[in-house]
Amino acid sequence: MSITIFGVNHKTAPIALREKLAFHTEIVDKALYSLYQHPLVEGCVILSTCNRTEIYLSYEHQTDYLKLKQSVERWLAQFHHIDLEHYQNSLYWYDGRQAVEHLMSVASGLDSMVIGEPQILGQVKQAYCFAQKQNCLSVKLEKLFQTIFHVAKIVRSETNIGANTASVAYAACLVARRLFVDVSCLNIMLVGAGETIELISRYLKPHGFNKVFIANRTREKALKLASNIDAEIISLPDIANRLKDVDIVISSTASPLPIIGKGMVERTLWARNNRKMLFIDLAVPRDVEGEISNLDNVHLYTIDDLQKTVKNNLEQRAIAAKEAQYIIQEHAENFIDWLKARHAVAYVKQYRSNAETVKRELQIKALNAIKQGANIDEVLSEFSHRLTNKLIHAPTQTLLNAATHDCDDCFKVLSKGLGLKEH
Repeated sequence: MSITIFGVNHKTAPIALREKLAFHTEIVDKALYSLYQHPLVEGCVILSTCNRTEIYLSYEHQTDYLKLKQSVERWLAQFHHIDLEHYQNSLYWYDGRQAVEHLMSVASGLDSMVIGEPQILGQVKQAYCFAQKQNCLSVKLEKLFQTIFHVAKIVRSETNIGANTASVAYAACLVARRLFVDVSCLNIMLVGAGETIELISRYLKPHGFNKVFIANRTREKALKLASNIDAEIISLPDIANRLKDVDIVISSTASPLPIIGKGMVERTLWARNNRKMLFIDLAVPRDVEGEISNLDNVHLYTIDDLQKTVKNNLEQRAIAAKEAQYIIQEHAENFIDWLKARHAVAYVKQYRSNAETVKRELQIKALNAIKQGANIDEVLSEFSHRLTNKLIHAPTQTLLNAATHDCDDCFKVLSKGLGLKEH
Protein backbone atom coordinates (compact mmCIF):
# COMPACT_ATOMS: atom_id res chain seq x y z
CA MET A 1 0.00 0.00 0.00
CA SER A 2 3.18 2.17 0.00
CA ILE A 3 2.93 3.38 3.66
CA THR A 4 4.39 1.21 6.39
CA ILE A 5 5.37 1.44 10.07
CA PHE A 6 7.67 -0.66 12.20
CA GLY A 7 9.02 -0.33 15.71
CA VAL A 8 8.88 -1.34 19.35
CA ASN A 9 6.95 0.14 22.26
CA HIS A 10 6.20 -0.36 25.94
CA LYS A 11 3.83 -3.21 25.08
CA THR A 12 6.30 -5.25 23.04
CA ALA A 13 9.74 -4.52 24.48
CA PRO A 14 11.24 -3.96 27.96
CA ILE A 15 12.96 -0.68 28.72
CA ALA A 16 16.42 -2.26 28.35
CA LEU A 17 15.67 -3.06 24.70
CA ARG A 18 13.89 0.23 24.03
CA GLU A 19 16.99 2.06 25.25
CA LYS A 20 19.15 0.23 22.72
CA LEU A 21 16.82 1.08 19.85
CA ALA A 22 16.22 4.71 20.83
CA PHE A 23 17.24 7.59 18.57
CA HIS A 24 18.41 10.45 20.75
CA THR A 25 18.04 13.97 19.42
CA GLU A 26 21.75 14.15 18.61
CA ILE A 27 21.61 11.19 16.21
CA VAL A 28 18.18 11.56 14.60
CA ASP A 29 19.51 13.64 11.70
CA LYS A 30 22.21 11.09 10.98
CA ALA A 31 19.70 8.23 11.14
CA LEU A 32 17.24 9.98 8.84
CA TYR A 33 19.94 10.75 6.30
CA SER A 34 21.18 7.15 6.39
CA LEU A 35 17.72 5.62 6.06
CA TYR A 36 16.68 8.02 3.30
CA GLN A 37 19.60 6.78 1.20
CA HIS A 38 18.13 3.27 1.25
CA PRO A 39 17.20 2.35 -2.34
CA LEU A 40 13.75 1.03 -1.38
CA VAL A 41 12.80 3.96 0.87
CA GLU A 42 10.90 6.86 -0.68
CA GLY A 43 10.49 8.88 2.54
CA CYS A 44 11.00 8.38 6.27
CA VAL A 45 10.16 9.77 9.71
CA ILE A 46 11.62 8.55 13.03
CA LEU A 47 9.69 8.87 16.30
CA SER A 48 11.65 8.06 19.45
CA THR A 49 10.26 8.54 22.97
CA CYS A 50 10.80 6.81 26.29
CA ASN A 51 7.93 4.45 25.48
CA ARG A 52 8.41 3.80 21.77
CA THR A 53 10.69 3.88 18.77
CA GLU A 54 8.77 3.84 15.51
CA ILE A 55 9.85 4.42 11.94
CA TYR A 56 7.37 5.55 9.31
CA LEU A 57 8.21 4.81 5.69
CA SER A 58 6.75 5.42 2.28
CA TYR A 59 7.81 3.32 -0.68
CA GLU A 60 7.00 2.91 -4.35
CA HIS A 61 3.87 0.92 -5.08
CA GLN A 62 5.70 -1.81 -6.96
CA THR A 63 8.35 -2.33 -4.25
CA ASP A 64 8.92 -5.87 -2.95
CA TYR A 65 7.52 -5.43 0.58
CA LEU A 66 9.24 -8.47 2.08
CA LYS A 67 12.57 -7.31 0.72
CA LEU A 68 11.94 -3.84 2.17
CA LYS A 69 11.17 -5.27 5.62
CA GLN A 70 14.23 -7.46 5.72
CA SER A 71 16.64 -4.79 4.53
CA VAL A 72 15.29 -2.08 6.84
CA GLU A 73 15.44 -4.41 9.85
CA ARG A 74 19.09 -5.05 9.00
CA TRP A 75 19.65 -1.30 8.71
CA LEU A 76 18.25 -0.76 12.21
CA ALA A 77 20.49 -3.48 13.65
CA GLN A 78 23.57 -2.07 11.94
CA PHE A 79 22.82 1.51 12.93
CA HIS A 80 22.50 0.62 16.61
CA HIS A 81 25.23 -2.06 16.51
CA ILE A 82 23.04 -4.81 17.93
CA ASP A 83 22.15 -8.28 16.68
CA LEU A 84 18.90 -8.52 14.76
CA GLU A 85 17.86 -11.60 16.76
CA HIS A 86 17.88 -9.58 19.97
CA TYR A 87 14.93 -7.44 18.97
CA GLN A 88 13.24 -9.03 15.95
CA ASN A 89 10.57 -10.75 18.04
CA SER A 90 9.67 -7.44 19.68
CA LEU A 91 9.17 -5.63 16.37
CA TYR A 92 5.74 -4.93 14.96
CA TRP A 93 4.95 -3.99 11.38
CA TYR A 94 1.84 -2.27 10.05
CA ASP A 95 1.20 -1.61 6.40
CA GLY A 96 -1.39 0.37 4.48
CA ARG A 97 -4.57 1.14 6.36
CA GLN A 98 -3.29 -0.53 9.54
CA ALA A 99 -0.26 1.75 9.48
CA VAL A 100 -2.38 4.86 8.97
CA GLU A 101 -4.78 3.95 11.79
CA HIS A 102 -1.88 3.11 14.09
CA LEU A 103 -0.19 6.48 13.59
CA MET A 104 -3.50 8.27 14.10
CA SER A 105 -3.97 6.34 17.35
CA VAL A 106 -0.44 7.17 18.49
CA ALA A 107 -0.80 10.90 17.79
CA SER A 108 -4.20 10.98 19.50
CA GLY A 109 -2.83 9.34 22.65
CA LEU A 110 -4.82 6.11 22.25
CA ASP A 111 -1.72 3.92 22.11
CA SER A 112 0.04 5.57 25.06
CA MET A 113 0.79 3.96 28.40
CA VAL A 114 -1.70 6.44 29.87
CA ILE A 115 -4.59 6.72 27.40
CA GLY A 116 -5.13 10.25 26.21
CA GLU A 117 -1.87 11.78 27.42
CA PRO A 118 -1.22 14.92 25.36
CA GLN A 119 2.59 14.93 25.20
CA ILE A 120 2.78 12.35 22.41
CA LEU A 121 1.26 14.69 19.81
CA GLY A 122 4.06 17.19 20.39
CA GLN A 123 6.60 14.39 20.04
CA VAL A 124 5.04 13.26 16.75
CA LYS A 125 5.17 16.85 15.49
CA GLN A 126 8.82 17.09 16.48
CA ALA A 127 9.59 13.87 14.59
CA TYR A 128 7.84 15.30 11.53
CA CYS A 129 9.86 18.53 11.80
CA PHE A 130 13.14 16.62 12.01
CA ALA A 131 12.26 14.72 8.83
CA GLN A 132 11.11 17.90 7.11
CA LYS A 133 14.37 19.63 8.00
CA GLN A 134 16.34 16.75 6.47
CA ASN A 135 14.13 16.71 3.33
CA CYS A 136 13.13 13.13 4.06
CA LEU A 137 9.40 13.61 3.57
CA SER A 138 7.77 12.16 0.49
CA VAL A 139 4.51 13.60 -0.83
CA LYS A 140 2.69 10.66 0.77
CA LEU A 141 4.24 11.19 4.20
CA GLU A 142 3.64 14.94 4.03
CA LYS A 143 -0.03 14.32 3.31
CA LEU A 144 -0.21 11.59 5.96
CA PHE A 145 1.22 13.72 8.76
CA GLN A 146 -0.92 16.72 7.94
CA THR A 147 -3.90 14.37 8.11
CA ILE A 148 -2.63 12.94 11.41
CA PHE A 149 -2.39 16.36 13.03
CA HIS A 150 -5.88 17.22 11.84
CA VAL A 151 -7.32 13.98 13.20
CA ALA A 152 -5.59 14.36 16.58
CA LYS A 153 -7.10 17.84 16.88
CA ILE A 154 -10.57 16.49 16.11
CA VAL A 155 -10.17 13.67 18.64
CA ARG A 156 -9.18 16.18 21.32
CA SER A 157 -12.03 18.56 20.55
CA GLU A 158 -14.85 16.10 19.87
CA THR A 159 -14.19 13.46 22.56
CA ASN A 160 -13.32 13.54 26.26
CA ILE A 161 -10.07 11.68 25.72
CA GLY A 162 -8.06 14.34 27.56
CA ALA A 163 -10.74 15.81 29.78
CA ASN A 164 -10.10 13.71 32.87
CA THR A 165 -6.83 13.36 34.73
CA ALA A 166 -5.10 10.00 34.40
CA SER A 167 -2.17 10.35 36.81
CA VAL A 168 -2.11 10.53 40.59
CA ALA A 169 0.29 13.47 40.48
CA TYR A 170 -1.97 15.52 38.24
CA ALA A 171 -5.02 14.50 40.26
CA ALA A 172 -3.33 15.91 43.36
CA CYS A 173 -2.88 19.26 41.64
CA LEU A 174 -6.50 19.31 40.52
CA VAL A 175 -7.71 18.63 44.07
CA ALA A 176 -5.74 21.66 45.22
CA ARG A 177 -7.22 23.83 42.48
CA ARG A 178 -10.76 22.71 43.28
CA LEU A 179 -10.45 23.39 47.00
CA PHE A 180 -8.71 26.74 46.57
CA VAL A 181 -10.07 28.63 43.59
CA ASP A 182 -7.33 31.28 43.67
CA VAL A 183 -3.93 29.75 44.38
CA SER A 184 -1.86 32.84 43.63
CA CYS A 185 -1.86 33.89 47.29
CA LEU A 186 -1.30 30.40 48.70
CA ASN A 187 1.86 28.72 49.94
CA ILE A 188 2.52 25.05 49.32
CA MET A 189 4.90 22.56 50.89
CA LEU A 190 6.21 19.51 49.04
CA VAL A 191 7.56 16.83 51.36
CA GLY A 192 10.08 14.57 49.64
CA ALA A 193 12.08 14.96 46.44
CA GLY A 194 11.45 11.70 44.63
CA GLU A 195 9.88 11.00 41.26
CA THR A 196 6.29 11.65 42.37
CA ILE A 197 7.11 15.00 43.95
CA GLU A 198 9.17 15.95 40.90
CA LEU A 199 6.21 15.20 38.65
CA ILE A 200 3.88 17.18 40.89
CA SER A 201 6.26 20.13 40.81
CA ARG A 202 6.00 20.20 37.01
CA TYR A 203 2.21 20.37 37.19
CA LEU A 204 2.32 23.01 39.92
CA LYS A 205 4.69 25.40 38.18
CA PRO A 206 2.18 26.93 35.73
CA HIS A 207 -0.42 27.52 38.47
CA GLY A 208 1.54 30.35 40.08
CA PHE A 209 1.53 29.59 43.80
CA ASN A 210 2.75 32.40 46.03
CA LYS A 211 5.56 30.39 47.62
CA VAL A 212 6.76 26.80 47.47
CA PHE A 213 8.71 24.96 50.16
CA ILE A 214 10.47 21.64 49.65
CA ALA A 215 11.12 19.61 52.78
CA ASN A 216 13.50 16.71 52.33
CA ARG A 217 15.84 14.56 54.37
CA THR A 218 18.85 15.48 52.23
CA ARG A 219 19.34 18.99 50.91
CA GLU A 220 21.38 17.87 47.90
CA LYS A 221 18.53 15.90 46.34
CA ALA A 222 16.12 18.80 46.76
CA LEU A 223 18.42 21.41 45.21
CA LYS A 224 17.78 20.60 41.55
CA LEU A 225 14.05 20.34 42.10
CA ALA A 226 13.98 23.62 44.01
CA SER A 227 15.87 25.47 41.28
CA ASN A 228 13.30 24.41 38.68
CA ILE A 229 10.36 25.89 40.59
CA ASP A 230 12.08 28.60 42.62
CA ALA A 231 11.36 26.87 45.93
CA GLU A 232 12.82 27.25 49.40
CA ILE A 233 14.43 24.13 50.85
CA ILE A 234 13.83 23.16 54.47
CA SER A 235 14.74 20.08 56.48
CA LEU A 236 12.21 17.55 57.72
CA PRO A 237 12.55 18.69 61.36
CA ASP A 238 11.69 22.25 60.21
CA ILE A 239 8.25 21.14 59.03
CA ALA A 240 6.71 21.63 62.47
CA ASN A 241 7.81 25.27 62.58
CA ARG A 242 7.01 26.14 58.96
CA LEU A 243 3.69 24.33 58.64
CA LYS A 244 1.78 27.39 59.83
CA ASP A 245 3.05 29.27 56.76
CA VAL A 246 1.55 26.90 54.19
CA ASP A 247 -1.97 26.15 53.01
CA ILE A 248 -1.30 22.96 51.08
CA VAL A 249 0.97 20.03 51.90
CA ILE A 250 1.71 17.30 49.37
CA SER A 251 3.86 14.51 50.74
CA SER A 252 5.52 11.45 49.22
CA THR A 253 8.50 10.03 51.09
CA ALA A 254 9.79 6.58 51.97
CA SER A 255 9.58 7.21 55.70
CA PRO A 256 8.44 4.15 57.70
CA LEU A 257 6.64 6.41 60.22
CA PRO A 258 4.33 9.42 59.83
CA ILE A 259 6.13 12.74 59.46
CA ILE A 260 3.11 14.91 60.21
CA GLY A 261 0.98 13.99 63.22
CA LYS A 262 -2.36 15.13 64.57
CA GLY A 263 -0.79 17.14 67.38
CA MET A 264 1.44 19.03 64.96
CA VAL A 265 -1.55 19.94 62.80
CA GLU A 266 -3.63 21.01 65.80
CA ARG A 267 -0.92 23.44 66.89
CA THR A 268 -0.59 24.68 63.32
CA LEU A 269 -4.32 25.37 63.02
CA TRP A 270 -4.26 27.39 66.24
CA ALA A 271 -1.33 29.43 64.91
CA ARG A 272 -3.19 29.99 61.61
CA ASN A 273 -6.43 31.10 63.26
CA ASN A 274 -8.03 27.90 62.04
CA ARG A 275 -7.64 28.75 58.34
CA LYS A 276 -8.33 25.92 55.90
CA MET A 277 -5.54 23.44 55.09
CA LEU A 278 -5.21 20.68 52.52
CA PHE A 279 -3.02 17.61 53.02
CA ILE A 280 -2.40 15.21 50.14
CA ASP A 281 -0.54 12.10 51.29
CA LEU A 282 0.80 10.01 48.41
CA ALA A 283 3.14 7.90 50.53
CA VAL A 284 2.87 4.22 51.46
CA PRO A 285 3.32 3.88 54.44
CA ARG A 286 1.50 7.15 55.04
CA ASP A 287 3.39 10.34 55.86
CA VAL A 288 0.39 12.00 57.52
CA GLU A 289 -1.61 10.55 60.40
CA GLY A 290 -5.12 9.74 59.24
CA GLU A 291 -6.65 11.19 62.41
CA ILE A 292 -6.11 14.74 61.16
CA SER A 293 -9.13 14.28 58.90
CA ASN A 294 -11.27 14.64 62.03
CA LEU A 295 -10.05 18.19 62.58
CA ASP A 296 -12.14 21.14 61.43
CA ASN A 297 -10.93 22.95 58.31
CA VAL A 298 -8.53 20.13 57.46
CA HIS A 299 -8.95 18.21 54.20
CA LEU A 300 -6.94 15.01 53.85
CA TYR A 301 -6.59 12.98 50.67
CA THR A 302 -4.61 9.74 50.49
CA ILE A 303 -3.24 7.95 47.45
CA ASP A 304 -6.27 5.63 47.53
CA ASP A 305 -8.63 8.59 47.30
CA LEU A 306 -6.79 9.91 44.26
CA GLN A 307 -6.48 6.51 42.63
CA LYS A 308 -10.25 6.15 42.76
CA THR A 309 -10.50 9.42 40.86
CA VAL A 310 -7.88 8.28 38.38
CA LYS A 311 -9.60 4.90 37.92
CA ASN A 312 -12.94 6.54 37.20
CA ASN A 313 -11.30 8.96 34.82
CA LEU A 314 -9.48 6.18 32.99
CA GLU A 315 -12.80 4.43 32.51
CA GLN A 316 -14.17 7.63 31.02
CA ARG A 317 -11.14 7.88 28.76
CA ALA A 318 -11.68 4.30 27.61
CA ILE A 319 -15.19 5.27 26.51
CA ALA A 320 -13.79 8.33 24.75
CA ALA A 321 -11.16 6.13 23.08
CA LYS A 322 -13.91 4.08 21.43
CA GLU A 323 -15.45 7.27 20.10
CA ALA A 324 -12.04 8.34 18.85
CA GLN A 325 -11.64 5.07 16.96
CA TYR A 326 -14.65 5.89 14.80
CA ILE A 327 -13.09 9.24 13.92
CA ILE A 328 -9.79 7.56 13.13
CA GLN A 329 -11.37 4.86 10.97
CA GLU A 330 -13.26 7.43 8.92
CA HIS A 331 -10.20 9.60 8.25
CA ALA A 332 -7.96 6.59 7.65
CA GLU A 333 -10.36 5.41 4.96
CA ASN A 334 -10.30 8.86 3.36
CA PHE A 335 -6.51 8.86 3.34
CA ILE A 336 -6.33 5.38 1.83
CA ASP A 337 -8.75 6.51 -0.89
CA TRP A 338 -6.43 9.44 -1.59
CA LEU A 339 -3.47 7.05 -1.72
CA LYS A 340 -5.26 4.74 -4.14
CA ALA A 341 -6.31 7.66 -6.30
CA ARG A 342 -2.74 8.93 -6.34
CA HIS A 343 -1.58 5.52 -7.54
CA ALA A 344 -4.29 5.51 -10.22
CA VAL A 345 -3.28 8.98 -11.45
CA ALA A 346 -0.18 7.55 -13.12
CA TYR A 347 -2.33 5.09 -15.08
CA VAL A 348 -4.81 7.80 -16.03
CA LYS A 349 -1.97 9.98 -17.32
CA GLN A 350 -0.58 7.05 -19.29
CA TYR A 351 -4.00 6.28 -20.77
CA ARG A 352 -4.50 9.90 -21.81
CA SER A 353 -0.99 10.00 -23.26
CA ASN A 354 -1.69 6.89 -25.31
CA ALA A 355 -4.90 8.44 -26.61
CA GLU A 356 -3.06 11.64 -27.53
CA THR A 357 -0.44 9.60 -29.40
CA VAL A 358 -3.12 7.78 -31.40
CA LYS A 359 -4.82 11.08 -32.20
CA ARG A 360 -1.59 12.74 -33.36
CA GLU A 361 -0.65 9.81 -35.61
CA LEU A 362 -4.06 9.83 -37.28
CA GLN A 363 -4.01 13.63 -37.56
CA ILE A 364 -0.70 13.52 -39.41
CA LYS A 365 -2.04 10.92 -41.83
CA ALA A 366 -5.21 12.94 -42.40
CA LEU A 367 -3.32 16.19 -43.01
CA ASN A 368 -0.95 14.47 -45.44
CA ALA A 369 -3.91 13.03 -47.34
CA ILE A 370 -5.52 16.49 -47.59
CA LYS A 371 -2.23 17.99 -48.83
CA GLN A 372 -2.12 15.34 -51.53
CA GLY A 373 -5.56 16.43 -52.77
CA ALA A 374 -7.85 13.89 -51.08
CA ASN A 375 -11.46 14.84 -50.48
CA ILE A 376 -11.69 16.59 -47.10
CA ASP A 377 -15.04 15.04 -46.16
CA GLU A 378 -13.74 11.56 -46.93
CA VAL A 379 -10.53 12.21 -44.97
CA LEU A 380 -12.48 13.47 -41.93
CA SER A 381 -14.82 10.49 -42.10
CA GLU A 382 -11.86 8.08 -42.27
CA PHE A 383 -10.10 9.94 -39.47
CA SER A 384 -13.17 9.75 -37.21
CA HIS A 385 -13.73 6.08 -37.98
CA ARG A 386 -10.13 5.07 -37.25
CA LEU A 387 -9.90 7.25 -34.13
CA THR A 388 -13.06 5.71 -32.72
CA ASN A 389 -11.84 2.17 -33.41
CA LYS A 390 -8.42 2.84 -31.92
CA LEU A 391 -9.80 4.43 -28.74
CA ILE A 392 -12.45 1.82 -28.03
CA HIS A 393 -10.34 -1.21 -28.92
CA ALA A 394 -8.71 -1.71 -25.49
CA PRO A 395 -11.88 -1.06 -23.43
CA THR A 396 -13.88 -3.35 -25.75
CA GLN A 397 -11.36 -6.19 -25.45
CA THR A 398 -11.22 -5.78 -21.66
CA LEU A 399 -15.02 -5.87 -21.47
CA LEU A 400 -15.15 -9.05 -23.58
CA ASN A 401 -12.42 -10.70 -21.50
CA ALA A 402 -14.30 -9.93 -18.28
CA ALA A 403 -17.45 -11.46 -19.72
CA THR A 404 -15.79 -14.61 -21.09
CA HIS A 405 -13.86 -15.24 -17.86
CA ASP A 406 -17.01 -15.00 -15.70
CA CYS A 407 -15.68 -12.00 -13.82
CA ASP A 408 -19.05 -10.43 -13.03
CA ASP A 409 -17.69 -7.80 -10.65
CA CYS A 410 -15.08 -6.66 -13.17
CA PHE A 411 -17.70 -6.61 -15.91
CA LYS A 412 -20.02 -4.43 -13.81
CA VAL A 413 -17.26 -1.98 -12.89
CA LEU A 414 -16.13 -1.69 -16.51
CA SER A 415 -19.68 -1.32 -17.78
CA LYS A 416 -20.43 1.42 -15.27
CA GLY A 417 -17.14 3.14 -16.03
CA LEU A 418 -17.92 3.15 -19.75
CA GLY A 419 -21.39 4.54 -19.11
CA LEU A 420 -23.19 1.42 -20.32
CA LYS A 421 -26.67 0.43 -19.19
CA GLU A 422 -27.53 -3.07 -18.00
CA HIS A 423 -29.34 -5.35 -20.46
